[in-house]
Parts: sequence; structure tokens; C-alpha cells
Amino acid sequence: MKVLVINCGSSSIKYQLFDMEGEKVLAKGLVERIGIEGSILTHKVNGSKYEIKEEIKDHKYGVKLVIDALTNKDYGVISSMDEISGVGHRVVHGGEKYSESVLIDENVIKSIEECIELAPLHNPANLIGINACMEIMPNTPMVAVFDTAFHANMPKENYIYPIPYEYYEKYGIRRYGFHGTSHKYISNKACEFLGEDIKNLKIITCHLGNGASVAAIQDGHSINTSMGFTPLEGLCMGTRSGDVDLSIFTYLMKKENLTYEDVDTIVNKKSGLLGIYGKSSDFRDVRADKVAGKEEAILAYKIFGNRIKGYIGNYAAQMNGVDLIIFSGGIGENDPSIREYVCESLSFLGLDFDKEANIEGGEIKVITKKDSKVKAMIVTTDEELMIARDTKTIIAK
Repeated sequence: MKVLVINCGSSSIKYQLFDMEGEKVLAKGLVERIGIEGSILTHKVNGSKYEIKEEIKDHKYGVKLVIDALTNKDYGVISSMDEISGVGHRVVHGGEKYSESVLIDENVIKSIEECIELAPLHNPANLIGINACMEIMPNTPMVAVFDTAFHANMPKENYIYPIPYEYYEKYGIRRYGFHGTSHKYISNKACEFLGEDIKNLKIITCHLGNGASVAAIQDGHSINTSMGFTPLEGLCMGTRSGDVDLSIFTYLMKKENLTYEDVDTIVNKKSGLLGIYGKSSDFRDVRADKVAGKEEAILAYKIFGNRIKGYIGNYAAQMNGVDLIIFSGGIGENDPSIREYVCESLSFLGLDFDKEANIEGGEIKVITKKDSKVKAMIVTTDEELMIARDTKTIIAK
């Protein structure tokens, strides 16, 4: 069975084609700058890279180019689209309705549309990708895999906000959580690697990238997570503020005559690492200037790391202990210094950090000493593979 995974952004399409026999990636690529000058498709097969530079006016044309690349006689990997058994689509917000992946039909599309106001930057792009694929491949089953699904069954006391309950009843205002596909994948992958049953472990997963979140996983289920009603809550991120006192913004609205749109832009696009450091939202830049002794970079680095420590402590307390802490995402996988900064404060939990193993790194690696009561690990996330697995399961039914 061959499964195509599509992840649509507002001006991009990421894709991977899997042969589910052995879960092998046959080809993958990225369509960038859709509707913008300089659009390009980068297609990768067996370590070779091919670039197609032409005007890509919309997502439908982008999907067509992806299909052309996959079936190209020189660098394609299939003879026709008939070889593809299903297409899995990443969808950021599924609301309360979906606690697992589903076959896409008119009702599912309507539900995704209804969640646009909860994820205005993501769900519209996800829908564009779904509609483009359905138009080009009308007879191929499509599956929606929701970022929110893994967190959908958290205990009510962990997803209800301490605001008037009527807002939950009227508008569905609650903690939804995101990065669920990643949290689910890395927790299961780590347990498989360790030879442990996930139902026997208390796990804290740290997905650290430009967007970042922490999740508490008990008995194999997410019981709490740092992102909330939207992806804004929780950790300090690349450009998002994470947790702040809301009164700051009512104060600033009066002082600087800010509109709602102004505040939304500040907290989502001008805050986080960028807001403190000023120069960039890229953690690699922050780390480089931290090493060089730049005060703003040191401050941004510590705020980012301290927020992670805070959530780990919070979730360890909620679960009455922790057995395993996992680092993943672009920063979590590739930055030994932030892993050390966090782990060096966790000895009180029984975590005996292994600095040498941490510096060596790896796609999947234990970074605590052999007799450590609490293990810490690096696990490279693979959301696309998780989407492909769910798609295979759904269409097989």
C-alpha cells in the first residue's frame, strides 16, 4: 500500500510518499512560495534533489506539480496515481468533535471549516490542500489527521479554564492542545526503543521548535498539555509570547490605543524569542549570541529554558512522578545546550544527566546515565509517518 501525506501551509505544501510495506519513504518534497514570485518545488528521491522553478499560482496547481514529480519518467517513483491507495492530510484543529483520525467526507470538511476561527492561520490552508487533492484525485480516499486529536480526551479539570463556564457551553472555549501527532509518535517510539509498555510509564514530551509545547502522558494518553484554546498558550516560542498576564494587554490597549488586531499581532508575531532578543526568532541565532555573551540573547535563552522546566515540574507533580522525559522538534533534537540547561535542574526528580551522551546526540538516544531513576531521551519526530500510519488504518477499514 502506498500513502501520500500532504501538509499544506498558507503558501507551501510539504509532502511524502510512503510504501507502507516497511514504511519506506519513496519520495518527499516541498512546494514553496505559492502565489508569490520565486515559487519552487524541491523534490527528493534516494538522496538526489530536483528543483522545478515555475509560477505556482495556487495550491491546486502545486498539488498537480507534486503529482507530476511523483510520476515523472526520470525522477518519479510511481507510474501513475492509481498506485496511491490514500492521501493523509494534516489538519491543525478538529475541535471537540474528533478524538481520532477520520475519512474525509462533506461533514468532516464542514467541521474543519467551523474550526477556522479557532485556527485561522492553519485550517484554511489545510482545507485548500484537501480540496485540491479531492479535485485532482476524486476517487482516492482522503484522511484527516488532527493535531488536536491526541489531546481530545484529557480530564475535564485539565481542559476547562477558570472563567465563566457559560463560555465553554456557548463557544467551546477550552484547552485543545496541539502538536498531538508529534507527542503521540515520540512517546510510542521511545517506549518501543526501550522495550517498555507505554501504559506503565509516566512520560513528559517536549516538542521544541519555533512552535513549542509540552505534554503529560499517562497510560498512553495525553492528560495535559501546554498549548491551549489556540497554539499561543504555554511556552515562550519563536514569535509567540506563551503564558502572560492578560491585563498587560488591556493596559497597553489603553496606553497605546491598540486594537484587538494590534494585540493579536504582538502576541503571535512579535513576541517570544523575537520580542526579547530582537534580532531573530531562530533559536540558533539566540544560542550563538548567548555564547558570544550578548545580554538579550542570554535573557531569551533562559526564559525559553525556564518555561520548559516549569511545565516539566508541573506535570511531574500532576502525575505524582515521571519515568521518562523526551526532547524532540527542531530545537529539542538538535540543540544539546538547551537539553542540558533543562536537565541539570531535574536531579531532584532522580534524573542523572549524561553530558557526553547528550553532546553526541542522535535520532533516538538516552541522555541519562544507566542507573538514572528518571530517563531523558532525544527522539526525532516523524509526524508524516504518524499521519501515514493513521491513513493506512482508516482506509484499510
